[in-house]
Parts: sequence; structure tokens; C-alpha cells
Amino acid sequence: MKTKWNTKNIDSQKGRIILITGANSGLGLGTAKALAMKGAHIVLAVRNMDKGAFATKELLKEIPNAKVDLLKVDLSDLNSVRSFADRFKSKYDKLDVLINNAGVMMTEDRFQTMQGFEGHLGTNHLGHFVLTKELIDLIGETENSRIVTLSSVYAKMKPADIYWDDLQFEKKYNKEKAYAQSKLANMMFGVMLNKKLYESGSKTISILAHPGYTATNLQRHMGLIGKVMNFLIAQKIEMGILPVLRAATDVNVKGGEYYGPEKMSNWRGYPVINTLADKALDDNELKKLWKISEELTQTNF
Repeated sequence: MKTKWNTKNIDSQKGRIILITGANSGLGLGTAKALAMKGAHIVLAVRNMDKGAFATKELLKEIPNAKVDLLKVDLSDLNSVRSFADRFKSKYDKLDVLINNAGVMMTEDRFQTMQGFEGHLGTNHLGHFVLTKELIDLIGETENSRIVTLSSVYAKMKPADIYWDDLQFEKKYNKEKAYAQSKLANMMFGVMLNKKLYESGSKTISILAHPGYTATNLQRHMGLIGKVMNFLIAQKIEMGILPVLRAATDVNVKGGEYYGPEKMSNWRGYPVINTLADKALDDNELKKLWKISEELTQTNF
């Protein structure tokens, strides 16, 4: 019988510093609470400091002895990302786990990031690409460190592709395709990052996770269908956070693995290894996305 991996399987995280982006609500906050409960020092990286302060208060109310810090970062602005990384490095001398969790989902209208990228690609993928690059040396110097990047069930659904002919959706915007592309990019980034870490001889590993279909405030742009699906299908936050918690803490996890729910085509259930999207297994596509991500962000890992 398979083990139903849950929070009871998490060893003490005392002494570990864990940075979570988008940790002021939903999956990010749920993940922060679970890890704080195990003794980790949590750094909440949030765009809205008022919401972040409210989340910190909520976390401390549930876990009064929690070690928690709040720092501001706007992933849709690469200047903010770089300045955040500098602040982080001046404050902490190590980083055990980076959880690339924050994201925007299916905004009705096309929007651009501060550097002019399409909003989903710019925030969900390129923001985390630069953040990881800026912190990679610190992570690499930390023993048993890992980087966890959140993807989505959408990364393997029909609209998921890297739309090379219209990467920024300037010709025709489609919210489902834009979101799916960004989550596939997250997956491909995590896979390629692990390859590069391994090739460079680093002991740091990169792992992927997704929450299945979990009811969060991200679905607010999906209208009535989002509400209906949340009611009928969605699992609770407590289940949705298990794949990322396993990716972040399980000592048996290997670099390049992808964790998500086991049942209903990986929409619900306890966390197990899921299969990657075909594009995430294609070396040429991985290298192409990495190269264009470096060019767009003027970043070199």
C-alpha cells in the first residue's frame, strides 16, 4: 500500500531558512504555515506589504513562536527583483530552500510588466528566473539546499505550448494560452536548472511541484466556471500544499522530479511523482527557452 504522504512526514525544519514568493495568501501562506510549524525560519516575499503584514499576523496567531520575516518584491518588475535579492543577501548568510510560488492567472485583459513583457510570462516565469539567478550563489553555498518551482496542471493541457511566433501575445491575446505558456515555462525552467546545477557539480537540486486543482483566489479571473469548479472539484489548501511541501522537505526527492496529486489525472490526492510535459523533456526546447529568457532579462546564469 502506498504511503499517503502528508505533513506528518515532514522532519523538523529547525535552523533552515525558507523563502516563499507570493506567501501572503492561498498556497503560499498555507505552505509558510506548515513549514513554520516544523520550525523553519520563513521569509515571506510579497508584492503587497499590507496583505503581507496581515498574513504575518495570521501566521503568528496560529504559531506564536514562529520565526517569520516579511520582505517586499514585485516579480513583474526586474529592478524590484534585483533589489530584493540584494536586501536578502545583506540580511541572511544562507538560503536552504527557495520556493518560486507566486503567480498571476488568466487576467481578462493583456497587461505588461514594468520591462514590457506579457504579464503572465513576465511575472510567473521571467521574474522567478531572475530571482533564482540573483540568489543562486547563496543557495549553492548552503548545504542540502533546493529550489522548488511551482507549475500547474495547465502545463500539460491543450493550450500549453511555448508560442515562439508570438511569445508576448502581441498579435492576439488569449488568457488561457498565456497562463498555460507561463506554467509550462516554469516547468521547463525547473528541469533545465536542475541539469545545469548537476553539470556544474553543484549539490543544490531543482524540483518541480503543482497543487492539482486547489481552490485559491487565483481563480477569481475565471468567472462563473471557476466558482463552479471550485465547488465541485477543487481540493482544499491543506491538500494542495502537500506536493510543494514534499518537494521542499522530503530527503528522498531527486532533482528534476515533478510532484503533484496522484488521482483524477493529477487534479486531486496525495503527492506523488507526476510525468513531465513533452516539451520539458525536449533538450532543444529547454535550451531555446533558457537562451531567450537570458536575452529578455539581460541575465546570465
